[in-house]
Parts: sequence; structure tokens; C-alpha cells
Amino acid sequence: MKPLRKIIFPAAGMGTRFLPATKASPKEMLTIVDKPLIQYGVEEALAAGMDEIIMVTGRGKRAIEDHFDISAELEANLKAAGKSDLYQEVSRVARMAEVVYLRQKESLGLGHAVLCASHWVSDEPFGVSLADELIIHETGAMQQLREVHEQTGCSVIGLIQVAESDVSKYGIVAFEAEENGLLRLTDMVEKPDVDEAPSHLAMIGRYIFTPRLMDLLQEVKPGKGGEFQLTDAIAMLAKEEPVYGVLLEGQRFDAGNPGGFLLANAVLGLQHPEYGESLRRALKKQL
Repeated sequence: MKPLRKIIFPAAGMGTRFLPATKASPKEMLTIVDKPLIQYGVEEALAAGMDEIIMVTGRGKRAIEDHFDISAELEANLKAAGKSDLYQEVSRVARMAEVVYLRQKESLGLGHAVLCASHWVSDEPFGVSLADELIIHETGAMQQLREVHEQTGCSVIGLIQVAESDVSKYGIVAFEAEENGLLRLTDMVEKPDVDEAPSHLAMIGRYIFTPRLMDLLQEVKPGKGGEFQLTDAIAMLAKEEPVYGVLLEGQRFDAGNPGGFLLANAVLGLQHPEYGESLRRALKKQL
């Protein structure tokens, strides 16, 4: 088994739910407390040993490239001004990883976005992370998946338990519990009606795949709106080889919608070691 180093970040979406904030700025660059949403995902991947980052972007995403690039002038100004903490942070972000940028020229779904990176993945296992899903835990979500991948050599999907009323918002899995405590996934249904949902376990935007998935993505037929669904390829993969699910631990925020984004800022802001206490006092005065 080749080592797991590559991870794909689909980041070509237009972020329409955040308009007008995303009219000229990528959704992935909106900040949660003190850093952009996409940076949380990259740091999580690096902590799991995935240091080859593949960003699948679209028009208007140049700010993501600039964020992970070196800004010699900014670094020089911070250093000259004696702002050593800011200099160290800006320098760290620019040098944290090598990032490859690919264009998804048409909005043809998540499966198509992942397939855009097939040339860079080749015959290696790879991760996929949806940065909209913010998961905070001492052991990052991708590391939780990696531990099962290294144990089994198989594809692994991050899962959460959702309420019955919410199953129609997610890809829902069917599974069998194995003697070793692992959940082997047998099928997936994208946004099912409540009475058609095989369980209350939902896929949550963290994946590790064997390279076989890329082959299957080329066989997937377009669905509603002409989109190629990643869920369809995973279901095909699960019929050929074991695919496991992991119930992810940690605080989870759906930062891809304004309500979840605000909640993430509020909760993580209150937990921040530098800003938390002053924010708590300010909120008590206002509420």
C-alpha cells in the first residue's frame, strides 16, 4: 500500500448562500474567529500527515492561492515593524504546505470536482475534505479516518449521527457492524426521504479513498442538474471492496450556511484563549 499523502479540497462553489459577502471574496476565505475557513481544513490535513494539497477551484478563487503563497513585502514589513508574532504566523501559513491548484471549469457536482484531480492522484490513496464542515477535536477528523485506513488498507468515510428530520439533507449510509467494532458500509443514498433512509448515519465531508474510486467516478452517470455525485461512486466502490465508516468525534459546525457559520464564530470565539473572556463580558452587556 502506497503512503497516504495527497488530499483534495473541492473549492469551486460560488457560495451563493453568503451573498453579498462572497460577491468578490471566496466563501472558503471567510474567517472563523481569526483565520479563514479553508485554513482549518488544511491544518487538519497536515496534522494527519497529508502534505500534498490539491485545491480544485473555479473563477474568483485567486484569494485562496494568495493566502497560501509567500508575500515577501508583507513579511518584510511585519519584521521591520517588530511584529514578530504576526510575522511568524504569516510566514507559517505561507510555508505550511505545497499546494497544487486545478480548475473545475463547469459546476458538475462533487464527484466531478474530485475527478478533476485524477491525474495528480494517479495510483495512490487520497483524502477528500469539504472545508465547509468544520470539525474541532484534539485528534483531527482526517487523523481519525487515517487510523482506520492504516489498520485496514481500505477506504474510510467520516460519519455523524443526525436527527430523523435531517436525513434528507445528507448522504445516508447503510452498514454492517463487524466483530472488530468497525462499520462496513454496504450502500449510500443521497438525500433520501425519511421513510427511505437506511439509517441515521450521514457522511460529513471527510473521506479517504483507494485509487479505485477515480476509475469508478468515470463510470458514474449524471443525475439531477447534470451533476456527477460522489455518493454514487462510493456506493459502487462498496460493492467491490470494503469501505468503512467512522463516527467522528469533536465539535461539528456546518459552516457552509450562515447559521452554522455564525454559530462556529460564537462558540469558538468564546473558547479562544485570547479573545474568549472579553467576548463573554461584551456579550453579557449586550444581551
